[in-house]
Amino acid sequence: MQIEEVKGTTKEQRVATHSHIRGLGLKPDGTAEPVSSGFVGQEEAREAGIVVDLIKSKRFAGRAVLLAGGPGTGKTALAYAISQELGPRVPFCPMVGSEVYSSEIKKTEVLMENFRRAIGLRVKEIKEVYEGEVTELTPEETENPLGGYGKTISRVVVGLKTTKGTSQFHMDPSIYESLLKEKVSVGDVIYIEANTGTVKRVGRSDAYATEYDLESEEYVPVPKGDILKRREIIQDVTLHDLDVANARPQGGQDIISMMGQLMKPKKTEITDKLRREINKVVNKYIEQGTAELVPGVLFVDEVHMLDIECFTYLNRALESTISPIVIFATNRGMCSIRGTDDEENKAPHGMPSDLLDRLLIIRTGNYSLKEIEIILDVRAKVEGLKLHADALNYLSERGHQTSLRFAIQLLTPARVLADIQGRDEILKEDVEATSDLFLDATQSVSQLEQSQQPTSVFIQ
Repeated sequence: MQIEEVKGTTKEQRVATHSHIRGLGLKPDGTAEPVSSGFVGQEEAREAGIVVDLIKSKRFAGRAVLLAGGPGTGKTALAYAISQELGPRVPFCPMVGSEVYSSEIKKTEVLMENFRRAIGLRVKEIKEVYEGEVTELTPEETENPLGGYGKTISRVVVGLKTTKGTSQFHMDPSIYESLLKEKVSVGDVIYIEANTGTVKRVGRSDAYATEYDLESEEYVPVPKGDILKRREIIQDVTLHDLDVANARPQGGQDIISMMGQLMKPKKTEITDKLRREINKVVNKYIEQGTAELVPGVLFVDEVHMLDIECFTYLNRALESTISPIVIFATNRGMCSIRGTDDEENKAPHGMPSDLLDRLLIIRTGNYSLKEIEIILDVRAKVEGLKLHADALNYLSERGHQTSLRFAIQLLTPARVLADIQGRDEILKEDVEATSDLFLDATQSVSQLEQSQQPTSVFIQ
């Protein structure tokens, strides 16, 4: 009997720029490992990541951090490492300074929207749910009342089992769509909210744990007690989700409501009055103990792209009682503040001094040749590339001469050249050929300057 590999059943995750970053890589005493959690070097900047402990202890609300350093020195990686340390349940909202310049909505509205995205609300509710292991999942079809050859789902029969017994339920066809979205199958442990019909897949029943599955599954025990029970449901939402839900209520089915929904612009501003009302309701739930505020992290890259209006707004927003932790990043030293009348006056990092006084500034330095070599080795493993030692040394030297980003960008084209030659390993000659094909910024500028030199023009 021949056993063949089953292809197409596993989902490959896209490799992004900072896929290798898994945390700050700090020891229990707060000092940084030279290489840990995908992070290489920048020990001083990573040790300044004690702000993570301040955030977790909720003693850093309404404050901000500035990451200052040259291009390609790991500022964005440091911000993502902080988000990894905080965990997946703490909101992390990245944005770029140039995003605020939109023709559809105001600049301050974009900032406030991202502020609200970075503030989470953990709501605890006691709800009646149907919980159990799925023993049957059968949709019942009927003829389409509108005619034609198609059929529609009239109801769905769901069998649920607990340690106490098994029951069968006839449910609305809308629940069948929720079951499909959650990818529920027989043997899964689920719960269905009695009031809303919301379906949540908890995991696979541990009775199936002896089977051999290609994908890793989370096995959970069969629920105990009755199928219909009262359960504490914890939901994580952001304040922006609440804003959108209240600003765009669902309209009716009449022609006027449908036309109104079609004529709406792509983006609609959420008024301050609506946000104040939502804040009142949120504070009420927090006082009652049914909700908990989770201040997340707003990461603003290229902060020097903001103008004086945005900086003034940030001063007020940071003093709000409901405010996330803001991390700014910039690679500029002394430069003018955008939007000011006197463009000749320079300011540190292009930011007003009153805002700079509120910030804890973390500096990132340039990488050494050895650190660049380690980073390139880590990136090659993340991207699934086999890199020869000579190719790694040459690529490290090119990265030290030009920039780390340029060296990382040469990895994939070099792999393509190696594939053309029928090799699965990248050699030094592949990297040299790729380096000749693509220019770095310095080479590009020098060639353009040479081509723009004045030449003699003869007119006959």
